[in-house]
Amino acid sequence: MPFDIIDAWAQHPTLRHITDPIFESLRRWTRSEAPAEEPPVAQTTALMDAAGVGRALISAWVAPRNVMISNDEVASFVAQAPDRLIGVGSVDIAKPMAAVREIRRCVNELGFKAIRVLPWLWEAPPTDRRFYPVYTACCDLGVPFCTQIGHTGPLMPSEVGRPIHLDQVLIDFPELVVVGGHIGYPWTDEAIAVADKHRNFFIDTSAYTARRYPPALVEYLRGRGRKKILFGTNYPMITPAQALTGLDALGLDDETSALFLAGNARRVFALS
Repeated sequence: MPFDIIDAWAQHPTLRHITDPIFESLRRWTRSEAPAEEPPVAQTTALMDAAGVGRALISAWVAPRNVMISNDEVASFVAQAPDRLIGVGSVDIAKPMAAVREIRRCVNELGFKAIRVLPWLWEAPPTDRRFYPVYTACCDLGVPFCTQIGHTGPLMPSEVGRPIHLDQVLIDFPELVVVGGHIGYPWTDEAIAVADKHRNFFIDTSAYTARRYPPALVEYLRGRGRKKILFGTNYPMITPAQALTGLDALGLDDETSALFLAGNARRVFALS
């Protein structure tokens, strides 16, 4: 690859995360078996190497009654490959003051570059009042809020992932930078509309191979949206090499490719 690719959405999974029953539907899609041992960080970086991915933002996973990947575990993974992995924290939105304190710790002590909370895990849209302390803390600390948009692969309700919910959030928090992962399908047009309306909203392509991007997204990426879309994988669901399958067929010029594969992520997450 001609550019130092940055993966905007990945996980280095714990065994708790990758074997959780909630992901059984995804394993059917990917025709993969859950591992029996903790995957080493070297496995993740080797797969990045194979696809020319220089850095990946790896996220913690905090669910209502289950911490699948803790913030401290993410910090330990980053410490093993500090030039390759970048931490993204997560919090329990049911405990607002503890969540705010944890966001401060993630940013100020652990050096994380963003916070991610998934509406489908909480079965609540991002307009739910429990999210608002998280948005406030992200604004105060100057880090992006990352979330999932579109339908939900696990067998959980998808409606909470409609991108249009974020319109109200971005009206209430115009300073907040929001990255919506997973394209927003089948509401991709909504995601594009929100990205056009709000200067601080961005879309990442995680969970899709390049050849499966919806035509509307490809058209947006080629044109006025070239500074609004970030490459992502959703590893380990999709490996970096798989996620890049079909990239050449998109017909991106060099400037757009550079922005999509690295430049936009570098700017949005304030990476050096």
